[in-house]
Amino acid sequence: MILRNDTDAPVPAKTVPGAPALSARGLSATLAESDVLHAIDLDLSAGRWTSIVGPNGAGKSTLIKALAGLLPQARGEVCLLGEPMPSLPARTRARRLAWLGQNEGASDDLLVHDVAMLGRLPHQAWLAPPSAADHAAVERALRATQAWDWRDRPLGQLSGGERQRVLLARALAVEADVLLMDEPLANLDPPHQADWLAVVRALVAQGRTVVSVLHEISLALCAEELVVMARGRVSHHGTSGDASTHAALMEVFDHRIAIHALAGQWVALPVTGREQPR
Repeated sequence: MILRNDTDAPVPAKTVPGAPALSARGLSATLAESDVLHAIDLDLSAGRWTSIVGPNGAGKSTLIKALAGLLPQARGEVCLLGEPMPSLPARTRARRLAWLGQNEGASDDLLVHDVAMLGRLPHQAWLAPPSAADHAAVERALRATQAWDWRDRPLGQLSGGERQRVLLARALAVEADVLLMDEPLANLDPPHQADWLAVVRALVAQGRTVVSVLHEISLALCAEELVVMARGRVSHHGTSGDASTHAALMEVFDHRIAIHALAGQWVALPVTGREQPR
């Protein structure tokens, strides 16, 4: 799964010099009368891959939805590429920020090519047919996710993993400056998880920004930066290779994992009850 990085690929939009891709100030959220996010201040670097990690119930999915502008109950300020999110026209925001959420829906009757083409809607005039650029972007996205050969198949005929790759293609087809993904590896087997990793690295090489929520800690450690969450707060934000980041990860998981260097990368391995520090 290789994302092309040639003259046909779009050039990222100019950003406010020195501005983070996404920033939050006082970001809070209450769901079902429970406080889920607590006045979070956060700056996510442009042109880098940041993974958000933490135990179940830490608020990871709530945070990334709030950063994407998909949580009406959120309070506080979110800026996208240096501009307040509410000030951006909807079409502009949809071109600059792409979203892949958990359990994303699409009609089973839609053909794979048509699902991916939905990602081009922010680039199309009302009721206008897809342009040559739209078709080229969709082909790039489907080839990147190895779904091009299924382009004429209905979505309902695909397995869970295949469906997830098509939905990823839909997000890639937007060709946005910032791509947010909540649990993008659901239903993907290890080889296709590795393919997803290649896609993310290609996007960053193009100057784009990727933010992901991952439960797979070893894959999250491949990101350039980690945001570690606990109980609706950011407990640590740092580079993935930093010792303080590893310490924060082990702490937030009650020292039930340990971080080791293996084959040139960091991996998280489970710690049995007998091995836990007293």
